[in-house]
Amino acid sequence: MPLPFLTADRAFDTTDHVALPFDDHDQWRRPYRPGSWRVGAAALALLLASFVLLAAVVIAFAGAFGGACATFGIAALVIAAALRMLRVGAWVSRAGVRRVGFFSTVTVPWAKVASLRTVQQPVRWLGLPRTVQGQALVLGRRGGEQLLLLTDHNADFLSRVEAFDRAADTVEAWNAEYGTA
Repeated sequence: MPLPFLTADRAFDTTDHVALPFDDHDQWRRPYRPGSWRVGAAALALLLASFVLLAAVVIAFAGAFGGACATFGIAALVIAAALRMLRVGAWVSRAGVRRVGFFSTVTVPWAKVASLRTVQQPVRWLGLPRTVQGQALVLGRRGGEQLLLLTDHNADFLSRVEAFDRAADTVEAWNAEYGTA
């Protein structure tokens, strides 16, 4: 059954190069779909939050309103963490490139991007301390600092090498279009 909305992969399948009506380059957009590991972890967190909310309702009906408020607060934190987990990744717009982490966000304007390249290096596996040999999209800023944008072993691209290559090419195309170098 075809769904009426446009998915991220469908934009790459078109043969015409006409801009789509929603294609606003001033809006921040992720140049790839979130990976199955990221979506699965967020879904499990939301499932856990639903059970915690059910427990909060039971506690509230039992008459312990202090415990119910604390349990509702825990559920709200789990929901907020799941939503933030879905936002993590690289985002692009006409203004620059943004690396959204779980606790911090770094935005680099295109004018301050010195280089953007895919390199072979040890990368963290699913964000854990364990490192494996893989590919990474590294952004070099003017001034010498480097920012790791994407890796092929993070929650978005684990076991999806073609998706990593396509996302890296897309970010590099945004740099070629809006960068000053």
